Amino acid sequence: MPHGYRHLTYEQRCQIYALKKSGKTQAQIAKFLKISQSTISKELKRNIGKRGYRYKQANNEAIQRRSTVSSVRRKMTPYVISFVEKEICENQLSPEQISGILKLRHAIDISHESIYQYIWKDKKQGGKLYKKLRRCGKKYNKRGALRAGRGMIPNRKGIECRPTIVDMKIRVGDYEVDTIVGANHRGAIVSIVERKTKVTFLGLVSGTKADETANVIIERLKPIELHTYTITSDNGKEFAKHESIAEALAIDFYFAQPYHSWERGLNENTNGLVRQYFPKGFDFTKLTEEQVLVVEEKLNNQPRKTLGYKTPNEEFTHLTSINLKKIDSRLNLRRTIT
Repeated sequence: MPHGYRHLTYEQRCQIYALKKSGKTQAQIAKFLKISQSTISKELKRNIGKRGYRYKQANNEAIQRRSTVSSVRRKMTPYVISFVEKEICENQLSPEQISGILKLRHAIDISHESIYQYIWKDKKQGGKLYKKLRRCGKKYNKRGALRAGRGMIPNRKGIECRPTIVDMKIRVGDYEVDTIVGANHRGAIVSIVERKTKVTFLGLVSGTKADETANVIIERLKPIELHTYTITSDNGKEFAKHESIAEALAIDFYFAQPYHSWERGLNENTNGLVRQYFPKGFDFTKLTEEQVLVVEEKLNNQPRKTLGYKTPNEEFTHLTSINLKKIDSRLNLRRTIT
């Protein structure tokens, strides 16, 4: 509320009524009452009835609105604070996701901006909650061109050849793939994400060798090949065996244009989520497959705004009647990352 703002009084509403009845314009009424014209405009819009503007009715409705607004739970109560801190620290949810599930599952209407304000207040007081946020204020760094491996893919099929139905996201079965490389380019994680349901599959490989990358992709998607139509990747040399992947899964494999990361935006965002657990500089040679699959399970059970705050697993099962946990028992791991 602006500094110095005052609600209209009953007497002022009587004057507005009388001046309006006498044919005065909004500008003239505002000048007479020494208030802004926008205040007059809002007053008339909010309180106009079938019989026009009536000062008694307008005053009663204004009182009722203030009473309703003041009764809404808008503050960060101890319960909300505890919930927010738990979801950020334990489940790595964003303030927007937390706001969504609070409203959907607990009937608590707290904006994501209020949650951010609490986090920044905690930071000023020496708290570390902000460090649990996905970006932590850091800028995204593009890959170096010298290591991008562009133009080295034989028989590549560009994204311009990809059918438009993939862009529409109306079916399950169109995937984006990429590799997340560990410290000193030793070890990598193959990330596979489905465009409509956001379901993610992760596979640990020793490096960026094309054979190993192809094997992981085939292994993870083979059990659901009936719901696999296309794969889109960047132009890294680790995808040089794209023809083998396409043949094994009976799908079409496409490549985004060099340096056009936005053509695989979902994959890039998913990689950022994975980096919450394995940040840049992390030694992937010390990782186990079980640790990677624990992160996969976490991502697939996080509510997503684009899914109406349902989880990728819930959406995938709803649309395909396939329970991924039953297909791959490894997803039932109960281990924690050390």
